[in-house]
Amino acid sequence: MILNFGPIKGRRRLIAAAILLAGLGSALVIYFTATPAPANPFGYEPEDTKKYLREMEVYGGKANVLASEFRKWFESLWHGRQLAFTVVCLTLLLLFFFLFVSTPLPPEEDASPR
Repeated sequence: MILNFGPIKGRRRLIAAAILLAGLGSALVIYFTATPAPANPFGYEPEDTKKYLREMEVYGGKANVLASEFRKWFESLWHGRQLAFTVVCLTLLLLFFFLFVSTPLPPEEDASPR
């Protein structure tokens, strides 16, 4: 039995193109309209001083310092031009997930003869 997946392939391509267009278009708009992050009103970042890092390590250990650095990095993904790169990565992940889920499986072969 031969199955025709013609209309399904066309719809898959259309949806994939729409995902790419929406995601990459949004990323371009974000990239060109993003403004730099405002400076800290204190003039410096307390997290960058050795004294602050030492106190964090004393009270919470190395895990506390690493968790703080991870949190700071993760927060930076959602602001300014870095957000545009995050949107591109999420768009590609969504596209690959959609293509993986929407790929039709091959027809099952019967082991028993008729």
